Amino acid sequence: MATPDVYRLLQETGALLEGHFLLSSGLHSPQYVQCARLLQFPTVAGQVGAALGARLEALGVRPQVIVAPAIGGIIIAHEVARAMDVRCVFTEREQGVMTLRRGFTLDTGERACVVEDVVTTGGSTRETMAVVTRCGAQVLAVGAIIDRSGGQSDFGLPFAALIKLTIPTYAPPDCPLCQADVPLVKPGSRTFISG
Repeated sequence: MATPDVYRLLQETGALLEGHFLLSSGLHSPQYVQCARLLQFPTVAGQVGAALGARLEALGVRPQVIVAPAIGGIIIAHEVARAMDVRCVFTEREQGVMTLRRGFTLDTGERACVVEDVVTTGGSTRETMAVVTRCGAQVLAVGAIIDRSGGQSDFGLPFAALIKLTIPTYAPPDCPLCQADVPLVKPGSRTFISG
């Protein structure tokens, strides 16, 4: 299967947002990727999941389970699992700690891939990898639709992404958007912070 033009799909589905965004890191950015908008279309989600599954297979990995951090990774992980014909589970934070809930388990020695929608710092991916390891399972590789890390996320394992995006970020005192009085929005909530 040919890899879909992910950048075009992000634009067509309204997933690539332009404006002035407050990121969870506290930094500001003129763009934000909301993969939920991309994945809301089952046909698109299936195409992207199949392409990411093919990238993981090209790394030579043969997982028995795909594991995702909630909530952003759930849909893409499910579609990768469908394409690879394996099961899919997800981790969640419980009292601030990433864990398996809802009766999900991993078997000792079970082969897993961790799949995310977007990797920026890789924090939730590493937390999910730690859950897999604590269960006695083995993480073979990491996959994501988008690598926003600028090559900074090293998981110590093979990493497959369908697209690499470089989106500028600014510390608030240095933000040209703040200086231009562009309203600041917290993504996800569409809450205007200033302006």
